[in-house]
Amino acid sequence: MSERTVVKGLEQGRAEFAFECAKKGSELDKKSDYRSYVKKIPMLIKTNGLGSTFAFMFSKGGTYELIGEQVLEWLKNDDKEILPDAKNIKSFKDLSVKIISFDDPPQYRALTIEVLAFFKWLRRFAEGLIESSET
Repeated sequence: MSERTVVKGLEQGRAEFAFECAKKGSELDKKSDYRSYVKKIPMLIKTNGLGSTFAFMFSKGGTYELIGEQVLEWLKNDDKEILPDAKNIKSFKDLSVKIISFDDPPQYRALTIEVLAFFKWLRRFAEGLIESSET
């Protein structure tokens, strides 16, 4: 299998999963919050780091925690197994604790890159499915 085919498969898998997540977000009462948060989180990760951003999301709860649970589900289903024991993580809280206790910088960077790649698709679909003027 060529490298291009593998990359296309990875992106397609992310896109399909992100679409389903964004569709669930579009069904929320506060769907405009979902859209706004999905747009904001990648910049928070780039500015503050993955661990700090997940700690912030956990502290806020609500829609942020739903998005965190969606990220966890993506990591559990990710064939690359960037987070090897993801299937054993039960909640976004547990994921947050695991990430802030990472002691392997290359794995932390790889996980950050994967989460940002997932958000690229999630943001696109959230923007497409949820009108910005909705409240």
